[in-house]
Amino acid sequence: MSMLTPGIHGHAALRVTTENTANALGSGELPVLATPAVAALIEKTCWQSIAAELELDQSTVGTALTLAHTAPTPVGMVVQCDCTLTAVEDRRLRFTARVYDDVTEVASATHERYIVDKERFTSKANSKLTAGE
Repeated sequence: MSMLTPGIHGHAALRVTTENTANALGSGELPVLATPAVAALIEKTCWQSIAAELELDQSTVGTALTLAHTAPTPVGMVVQCDCTLTAVEDRRLRFTARVYDDVTEVASATHERYIVDKERFTSKANSKLTAGE
């Protein structure tokens, strides 16, 4: 098992384009950064922050996200996400995240991920394809 400890930080950025707006992703009708895109940025930042610390046969999967998307960001701006690993309990990892643009905080979140065995997890998922036969 990996030796993850709280305090690991991660960072990622995303430019707002017409492809990740609320009207493009179906989460609204306005041309601003979509909440699903904010959620994806947070998940990406969190999993990438600890990926190098895992064993080669391990990965993580997101299991919970509590997100407050509190300010709009228009097309053309860049949003940045900072995350911190706050707790490690066996295979469960907990993070906090903050998303901001050049003007203000855009979102804050807590996120939970679990360490999984890649092969076993994928096999279990794929077993659903033949479950009804």
